[in-house]
Amino acid sequence: MKKYISDFTIVGKETYGTQYFKLVLQHPEVLPEILPGQFVEVEVEGQKNVYLRRPISIHDVDTANNTLSLLIQVVGKGTTQLSHLQVGDKLNMVYPLGKGFTLKGNNVLLVGGGCGLAPLLHTARCYAEKGIRPTVLLGGRTADLIPIKDDFKAFANLHFATEDGSLGEKGLVTNHSMFSQNYDHIITCGPNPMMKAIARYANSNNISCEVSLENSMACGIGACLCCVADTDNGHKCVCKEGPVFDASDLKKWSES
Repeated sequence: MKKYISDFTIVGKETYGTQYFKLVLQHPEVLPEILPGQFVEVEVEGQKNVYLRRPISIHDVDTANNTLSLLIQVVGKGTTQLSHLQVGDKLNMVYPLGKGFTLKGNNVLLVGGGCGLAPLLHTARCYAEKGIRPTVLLGGRTADLIPIKDDFKAFANLHFATEDGSLGEKGLVTNHSMFSQNYDHIITCGPNPMMKAIARYANSNNISCEVSLENSMACGIGACLCCVADTDNGHKCVCKEGPVFDASDLKKWSES
């Protein structure tokens, strides 16, 4: 898939508590095809100690308005600098990068933990465009740490799990009652322990499962080799041959 590098204009910004914010970015020309699960590398200006671009999952795409959205968690100097951007500012990005989800299955479960929910909105939208309404399960420590709650409702059946019981079922997302249902495909993105638990569940129930890894990705094109993952087919660059992998291809994930 062809890659592009260009400036986008910020046409919308929303903040969610102290940790998350969303940027809506518009391009003056028609956007190329963007698969759910792909990401962008964004340039961080105005911060002397930030030398590399930052990889950010593509949260949603609006082809009618030539916009894409990024849901960003503030975790360091780069994302803190990005959080200061305002409507009207420019943001330079390399896009679309990586391998996306396959969108297979008819009874599908999407599971997101923390900022791992970011790529799931575009995924749910793409399933809905195929006439499939997936089940979306979002988890976090508290309700305040699950942003963008309402955006999924147009495309999916939505459920929640919080460790303190402030939203949905109390407990870990991996212990939610929705796992008692029958699915033919599971997609998940979030903390590794969560995804590994879901991969083991899928393997034990003969359900295909895709996971989106969040390794550090400096270049986004497979040149720097800093994001390599160990798979059953050898070492693979997460930025180029991922970030989406079949869980059964990741060594020890499904069985451990």
